[in-house]
Amino acid sequence: MSTFRPRFRPNRRSVLQGTGALFAGLTFLPRFSLAEEEKKLNFYNWDTYIGENTLAEFTDATGIEVKMDLYADNDELFAKLKGGNPGYDVIVPTNDYLERMIKADMVIPLDHAKIPNMSNIDPKFQDATFDPGRKYSIPYMWGTVGVGYRKSAVKEAPDSWKPLLDSDEYAGSIALLADQQNVLGAGLKYLGYSWNSTNKDELNKVADLLMKQKKNIKVFAPDNGQDLLAAGEVKICQEWNGDIKQVMTEDKDLNYIVPKEGSLVWQDTMAVPKGAPHPENAMAFLNFILDAKEGVGIATTIQYATANKAAREMMPADYQNNPVIFPPEDILAKCEPTLYLGEEAIKVRDEIWTRIRAS
Repeated sequence: MSTFRPRFRPNRRSVLQGTGALFAGLTFLPRFSLAEEEKKLNFYNWDTYIGENTLAEFTDATGIEVKMDLYADNDELFAKLKGGNPGYDVIVPTNDYLERMIKADMVIPLDHAKIPNMSNIDPKFQDATFDPGRKYSIPYMWGTVGVGYRKSAVKEAPDSWKPLLDSDEYAGSIALLADQQNVLGAGLKYLGYSWNSTNKDELNKVADLLMKQKKNIKVFAPDNGQDLLAAGEVKICQEWNGDIKQVMTEDKDLNYIVPKEGSLVWQDTMAVPKGAPHPENAMAFLNFILDAKEGVGIATTIQYATANKAAREMMPADYQNNPVIFPPEDILAKCEPTLYLGEEAIKVRDEIWTRIRAS
């Protein structure tokens, strides 16, 4: 099962305009001596998912040269490492894939003593269901899936999954993600169940709901719901908050909410794969990533929510207080991370999804 999440595609001009003042006052960490490792780090990351200057600044601070390779989705990352680590030191799995990799003995425990900047992590991210005690990971960026809409095209601002999943109000103008995890999850939350339910009766109720609604859905969009919304081809869609925020900067008639029933709150992490050739350098890199000023540079570039509390507090108010990036706490409390449910549960969901798409 692929969990595909498009990463923020920054407008280079706006990024460069917005980061100059921040980096002007940046102070570098002092160089320090690590163990007898060569001064290299092999980083496996999503595209456009690091600060504009982060890697260069890490090299300047430590003398460690970084080579970064890119992958398109979590399945590619998992497949690359499943047969053995080809030489990577730091990876960026989403929370359910991290959990899967922990269970498969594919990542190593972190040495917290070498990552003192973990104190900068927001308290609500200091622990995690998928990684108790943060034994194997640090939190990186996080976000939500919700409802994007054109304000002038809706009768009233939506606050629920209902207009997408259980209404003909916008028949022919609805886009849902082409992803079983997120569509079934939204249906489960709308009906009052857990995003991670493995109950077949609950899942079948979602299937019935979606098959009834399918005639009103224009498209299951793999990577362009925000573009369809911006172009006026749909009035309302299910999308990642970062993708909607991107088009909102170009069109003030667009908006985004997390439904009152709750949704997905995803979290990308950084971890060290088993067999990493430079584990000491990896710990130094994780500590550097969690530096407050470095966190500002990363968040400014990516524009998803940072789990680095110290960095968030240094960001401008239009980032800190933006509900598209940081939903209200009462709504966020109803959201859940995707958990690794096991291969049998995934198979059941795949079968239900196939039935929905074929109906």
